This record gives sequence, C-alpha cells and structure tokens, in this order.
Amino acid sequence: MVDVLLGLQWGDEGKGKIVDYFAKDYDLVARFQGGPNAGHTLYVGDKKVVLHQIPSGVFHPGKLNLIGNGVVLDPVTLKRECDTVASFGVDLRQNLFISERTHLILPTHRALDKASEGSKGQQKIGSTLKGIGPAYMDKTGRNGIRVGDILDKNFTTTYIKLRLKHQKLLDNYGFNEDISQWEEEFFEGLEFLRQLNIVNGEYFINEQISKGKRILAEGAQGSMLDIDFGTFPFVTSSNTISAGVCNGLGIAPQHIKDVFGVTKAYCTRVGGGPFPTELEDATGEELRRIGNEFGATTGRPRRCGWIDLVALKFACMVNGVTKIVMTKADVLDAFSELQVCTSYKINGKETDQIPFRLDKAPLEPVYRKFPGWDTPSISAKTESDLPSTMKSYVAFINDYLGVNVHYISNGPGRDQLIKVG
Repeated sequence: MVDVLLGLQWGDEGKGKIVDYFAKDYDLVARFQGGPNAGHTLYVGDKKVVLHQIPSGVFHPGKLNLIGNGVVLDPVTLKRECDTVASFGVDLRQNLFISERTHLILPTHRALDKASEGSKGQQKIGSTLKGIGPAYMDKTGRNGIRVGDILDKNFTTTYIKLRLKHQKLLDNYGFNEDISQWEEEFFEGLEFLRQLNIVNGEYFINEQISKGKRILAEGAQGSMLDIDFGTFPFVTSSNTISAGVCNGLGIAPQHIKDVFGVTKAYCTRVGGGPFPTELEDATGEELRRIGNEFGATTGRPRRCGWIDLVALKFACMVNGVTKIVMTKADVLDAFSELQVCTSYKINGKETDQIPFRLDKAPLEPVYRKFPGWDTPSISAKTESDLPSTMKSYVAFINDYLGVNVHYISNGPGRDQLIKVG
C-alpha cells in the first residue's frame, strides 16, 4: 500500500515536517521527483535540518528511504546532506537506497541553468540555478547520465561526451565562467555515491509492496509548479502531482491509497510567475515576518498572500486528494480579519476555474472576508483547544474544496500537529 504526500500550492507548504510526523507509521519513505531545489525543513530535537534530496523519513530508526528514478540527483548536494545526517548518528548505508535509473545533475547542467536564466532578462522564471531544468531536458532528450552509469568502466568517456555537448551550448550563450571547482566537487561526490546502496528501484519498491509494507511517497515543490498543470512556463521541470508517483518510482496506480495534500493557511510563492492573491503591502510583509517566509534552499523572501481556494480546489482535483493537512495556521493568530479567494474575475466575468495562461489573464481575485481569531493558537494540543473562528475558517474551506482538513499544524515542532474532524 502506497500513500502520497505532496504540496498543493507553489511549494514551501511545510511538507518536510509532515512527512517526518507521518514517517513513524510507514516502513519506507520514497522521493519520486524533483531535485536539490526542494528544501524540506525538519527539527531533530531542537536542531533545524534542511533536506534537499534525501527523503524526510531518514531520521526514523528502522525506516527505509528511497530516492526514486523520477528525481534528478546532484552528488555534491547529496554528499553534503549525508554528512549532516550522519552527524546525528544515522547510518545511511543501512537506510538510504538510490535507484540506478535516477538521472544525475552535472556541473555543466548548473552552468547551463545559469546561462539560460541570465539570457532571459525580464522574462526570468526565478530558477534556483541548481541545474534541474537542463538535467530533465537531457533526460527527455535521451542524453542524460544515470546513477547506474557511474558503475560502468567507461563512465569517464560517457561524461566527457556529454560535457562537450554542453560546452557547445554554453559557447552559444557566451558563458565563460570557470567551473573546474564544480567538477572537482562533482567527482568527489561520485566517489561517495558509489559507496551507497544503488539498487534497481522499481524492483526494490515493488518487493516492499508485495511484502505488505507501508510506503509513503514524498513529493517536492508544489502542484501549481507541475510541468503540465502548473502556472506554465513559471513551473518546475517534473510532474509534482500524484500521477508522478507511478513513473517516478515504478509502481502501478492501483497501489496508491490515500493522497495527503499539504497547504498553508495562507499562500506563498518563491520566484517569478503569477500569484493572484499576492499582497504587496503591509499585510503581506506581516505574513512574511511572522511566518519567517524565506526559502529553505535559496533564502529568498517568499511572496505572501491570502489563501487561494480556486487554485487549491484545482490542485485537489488533479491529485485526487483524500485528506488535507493545513500548516502554519498559527501565523494567522495576529490578524483580526482574514480574506479567502473564492473566484477570479476575468474580463468582468467571475470564474472558479484556472485559466489556460494564468500569467496572461487580466485577473482580479474575488474575496470573502472572515473574522480572525486574534488569539494565540500555538499552545493548542487538541481540536477543542483551537479558537472557534479558526474552526469556522477551516469549515468553510472544507465545504468549498469538497475535501476535509484532517490535520492542522500550529507551530514548527514535530508534536505541533492537531488531528481534526
């Protein structure tokens, strides 16, 4: 049985903490897409840890963790992460497995990402410059190098061939930065990677399924960044929705049971692209300040706004969400009035559907106002402890979406997650 946990907004919904909380109930946690542009923040004791590629179940003793073939893997970032995790006494050779079909991010992928983004001027999409897009382009172009290739005696020849191809593209961009240090770190990362458990991921995970093991598939980024259904072209380069689980891990659809969708009680976005409910005023700044809204990977300040139920309902639909987890509800404690986007007004007409090009639609969000709870909720331990106005806010969201919020996070701690409903 496989459950899926993924983000319903533009990423940064707090998935890391939620996966960490749920991991105790599963035998294996698997990442099915994305790369080191994802930052999942966990707290181990009182220490903050940000994971970028390693599944968020890694700190639970006895749990297996798989990096699936749908991920693009940066060996440099992986080695750095593994060193951090190992400092907590975790033996990664016992609980971390990597699919041999996982594509690698090369130093020249990072260079191509930087060169391409720099050439776009005002049309930049806000790339994290980690090489994710170019790596996925090589994957779909049938040029990529995969983890299993590093065990081949002819790997160096394969690498040089692709590097030369990339160099021609970089020359066209006029990119002439020295990346020799990146390459040195890359090959050090490969030596480290060869020491880890490289497996045939699809057989590995299906064997666990056949044994009746419980598996949690962990997504990265958010549904509105999906390459097909997100706010194209301001999206990531992989399928972030639940359908990506099947081709990102090699499992059949009938094995998927619950789809847990994670959303903040408000809305944020990092980088460029449309954001209908963005607040470019004092309220938006207050949300950013209270919520400490800065990217876990990039440190960039996140754009903040009210919750967008049009986008959220769309995300629930394409993912088949069965249960919702609402995070950062405590950030709204200080607000006496809240607003919820219930429709868009486009060319004078209201709609509750996402348009084909959200970035080109002359869009005006239509809001419904709610009283805030204007009282601390961070100390709440049970549903009965939550402010009545918060319960009303959540009840409206449940009715609008047709899917219920089952958990509310009211603080960063592992234990600050309240089961509701």
